[in-house]
Amino acid sequence: MGFRTALSKGLLNMSEVKQELKAQVELFHELTGHLPPHMDGHQHIHVLPEVRHVFAEVLEEYGIKYTRVPIEPGLHNCDWIPPSLMDFYLGVEEDSFNTVDVFTRHGIRWPDIYIGLSTMGKNMSVSSIWSAIDAAIAEFTSKVPSPAHPAPQGRTVTIELMVHPGYPSIPPIGGCGEGPDDFSQSWERLHELQTLIKPELQSHYKTRNIQLCSFKDL
Repeated sequence: MGFRTALSKGLLNMSEVKQELKAQVELFHELTGHLPPHMDGHQHIHVLPEVRHVFAEVLEEYGIKYTRVPIEPGLHNCDWIPPSLMDFYLGVEEDSFNTVDVFTRHGIRWPDIYIGLSTMGKNMSVSSIWSAIDAAIAEFTSKVPSPAHPAPQGRTVTIELMVHPGYPSIPPIGGCGEGPDDFSQSWERLHELQTLIKPELQSHYKTRNIQLCSFKDL
């Protein structure tokens, strides 16, 4: 959130943001021996005004094909999300809509469907994941095709499910220079992990002919 505040106050230099983005890509390459097949921003800062442009330039320069566009179908109907959090999510959604043309011009792609805001943390369950997937597919297949996302008939539909599985951090270990935030320390990370490995969820994937994959498989 500090990044968002600094951006809103005009305190960020986009040339420095671009330099940082390139440094992260270079370090990734140095550590792994290959470029990342996918890149996005923590808490979706890559779709923010100004940032979206330099972010897209860096991805095009390095030939990184995929990113995230966090527009979740049915988000407005999720009455279990607290109002303050919903306001943040809707702000992310608005920034994402304004980013689509920028990413398209730079040849960047993203999955057909994004879900995860409505199923994050304590809201994650086998049934909530499936409800979100079913609702998103129904909305996607009813849309008019676009150049970025052609008609789904006869082709595979891709879905990104955003998750945060793991174990609660114990301060001061964790975080990005400031120690772990509240969610990093929360039992909700472990809850997500336990939900995602449930046999009934894996069985449901197989029943619906859903294949789990990574961005490099796309």
